[in-house]
Amino acid sequence: MVDYRPIPDERDVFHEYRSYAFRPEEGVPAYDPDEHETPRATLGSRRGVYEADGADDAEPRCVCRHYWLESRVRDEHHRTAGLASVATPPEYRRRGYVRQLLADSLAEYRDRAIRFSVLWPFSYRFYRQYGWDTCNRIVTHECEPSVLSFATAAVDRDVGSMRRFAADEFESLIPAYEAHADRYALALERDADWWRHRVFAGHDRDPFVYAYERDGRVRGYLVYTLDGEMGDRTMAVSEFVSADRDATLSLLSFCHDHASQVERVRLRVPAAVPLRDLARDPDRIETHVEDGPMVRIVDVAETLSALSYPALDVDLTIAVDDPLAEWNEGVFRLAVAADHADCTRLGDRSTSAADADVRLEIGALSQLVVGFRSAARLERTGGIETAESEAVEALSTLFPETDVYLGDQF
Repeated sequence: MVDYRPIPDERDVFHEYRSYAFRPEEGVPAYDPDEHETPRATLGSRRGVYEADGADDAEPRCVCRHYWLESRVRDEHHRTAGLASVATPPEYRRRGYVRQLLADSLAEYRDRAIRFSVLWPFSYRFYRQYGWDTCNRIVTHECEPSVLSFATAAVDRDVGSMRRFAADEFESLIPAYEAHADRYALALERDADWWRHRVFAGHDRDPFVYAYERDGRVRGYLVYTLDGEMGDRTMAVSEFVSADRDATLSLLSFCHDHASQVERVRLRVPAAVPLRDLARDPDRIETHVEDGPMVRIVDVAETLSALSYPALDVDLTIAVDDPLAEWNEGVFRLAVAADHADCTRLGDRSTSAADADVRLEIGALSQLVVGFRSAARLERTGGIETAESEAVEALSTLFPETDVYLGDQF
């Protein structure tokens, strides 16, 4: 038996576990509250798994951190938990502690009425076995600054201007961010602490934040660092937000203006940012696409009952396989009417799955719900099993594919 509980006082242990798991090449820096307990580092809630019959001063077997967030799914805000810093020292590995930590975390999320869990994985295969799956792609464009000269040629510098913003000015960026976030499922709702300590602050050094203003309003902004030494320096943009085409061109022109300082510009953006379509020399842009964060539904019945749906009448049974949360294992009836939606668990999957309209794993259902993969795409890749094409059509109507982008690191 193990005990899952908060870690209020063992911050040095949490620091040691996390350092060994994610930065072992640096050794284990001596714990210093002034250095390691920064406002950025103390966001969220620490949790650990302990041996239930151990001494009161026993160390945790593994640890994690939860961020209490909100994200946009199907045009509405839903409570979302960010799971991070999952770490187990080598002497406690291969004993099932991480599985227990994840299961207990989901139970806590459920008690808190949280709909979705998101995380950045060290291994997709590892977390996929527990029910999380990819929720969006990350596109990285890299090129010499000169490739962006097309933007400078198109920008009217008398119309708008760029300037650096400080953390105390974050509220001026919110309208531009919200216009950007309205286009993407799973975009986070950011509070003041998140802006100050996650956007404007970094682990080792703070990034630059420059915004494009027009008619007295921010229409776009960049968050970036300048990496490397002179002669081999890269402008690394981690957040690129623009409300319209003029803002996009102005931000790209600003990157071009760094030609005397950097050899490369690296842009980490949603796939919908049309850099290759705008560029005159797309063949000089190196574009890399990779899997981004992962998502998981916490409680199938509660989440599917809480979502917004198109105005139509649909009645489906869905058999769900969940390796971690027993309350999600089974067959669910999803009834959607013009003004109401209800999802009810009918029973154990082992007794009625064969009669369900569709069968799928919790990870595939999570991708479908947030809009990353359509029912038709899931069926083509084996993510949905059904003998009824009408059921796939109904799911496609209920859960249309949409742009998904969670870019916030945690």
